[in-house]
Amino acid sequence: MGIIVQKFGGTSVGSIERIQLVAEKVAKTVKDGHQCVVIVSAMGDSTDELVAMAQKISHYPSPREMDVLLSTGEQVTTALLTMALQAKGLAARSLTGWQAGIKTNAVHGKALVENVETTHIRESLEQGEIVVVAGFQGISEEGEITTLGRGGSDTSAVVLAAALSADRCEIYTDVTGVFTTDPRLVEKARKLKEISYEEMLELARLGAGVLHPRSVECAMVYGIPLIVCSSFVDEPGTWVKEVNQMETTLQVRGIAHDLDVACIKVYGLKKNKGSLPRLFEVLAEAHVNVDMIVQSEQGESLQDLVFSVVEGDSKQAVEVLEAAKQELGFTEVQCEIGQAKVSAVGVGMMKQPGVAAKMFKTLSDAEIHIKLVSTSEIKISCVVERVQAIKAVQLLHTAFELDVAKEQAVVKS
Repeated sequence: MGIIVQKFGGTSVGSIERIQLVAEKVAKTVKDGHQCVVIVSAMGDSTDELVAMAQKISHYPSPREMDVLLSTGEQVTTALLTMALQAKGLAARSLTGWQAGIKTNAVHGKALVENVETTHIRESLEQGEIVVVAGFQGISEEGEITTLGRGGSDTSAVVLAAALSADRCEIYTDVTGVFTTDPRLVEKARKLKEISYEEMLELARLGAGVLHPRSVECAMVYGIPLIVCSSFVDEPGTWVKEVNQMETTLQVRGIAHDLDVACIKVYGLKKNKGSLPRLFEVLAEAHVNVDMIVQSEQGESLQDLVFSVVEGDSKQAVEVLEAAKQELGFTEVQCEIGQAKVSAVGVGMMKQPGVAAKMFKTLSDAEIHIKLVSTSEIKISCVVERVQAIKAVQLLHTAFELDVAKEQAVVKS
């Protein structure tokens, strides 16, 4: 049999007892005849604890030193799981991200994987060893330790699965699969048996925390089947793979939300040839990602802009724009925090009209004010006040007939 890549998140390895349970699951995979590469996250809340320690020393710690610090969390888990496997009489070897050959760019804290050199991993597999890799980390061309951002262990798993031409990549977490929305917010949310790469990518980008967006994108590019399942209960998970769109009957397959949103408002920007692209170049140079954008003309020579960013980046966005105010030629910049994004996703909306109308009417009837709108072929997103976001998710989940009770009623009839 072939190679299976398994990734275990922080809650799955949150204690010694849980690490021992993971070792049992890995051992079963090997017993079934597979070669196994395991990617692990840091234990429980250890990454948050490391961040807190750094902030006690400095409010603005060096990004380089933060990467050196945070990369240690996964290394602890890697060593402990390898010891647990060895205690079961299994041959196992631990590797850091850079020992595993994960090469990245030089952006500390948000590094992108550029190449994977699998020589060490393949040598270990050929020797009959289970390879346990520290997720979330790599090394730059300059030899600097880098991290891939929160959720980066998912990306580590999928890029290794692609580089090794693995049969599949199994993502073990604290939920039993991918749901139509967050089951902690909507009791009637239902687990999906399968979901397309495209839908999962949109949900991940829009706030669904089950998978990191870059991991889904990589899986889609290289055709790596993913399965999301629980490390705590033994039940079928959700397959993320190529799905026949013609078989899709639902307009919407999921409702996502993101509570970490701020709106940046730029007033009086001159409408010359280079002002708009230069404004977004300034933000890009500061590694501030811009999401939804609305432009409105103010007479013949001026324009106003409103765009959304991650709230944690909003202060930096305002600072870099203020610093470039004279160059860009706008009159004022403002920041509105406390916002959220609510999104409906589904490939079915490409062939079934009316999704936007239903979404806007549902929110309007509930007196939920929409501030920004963004659309693609398979999603519609609205920025609303954060205090109204959960209510919006619950209403939209029902409006698009995603509640589990409705599905059961159809089956019974």
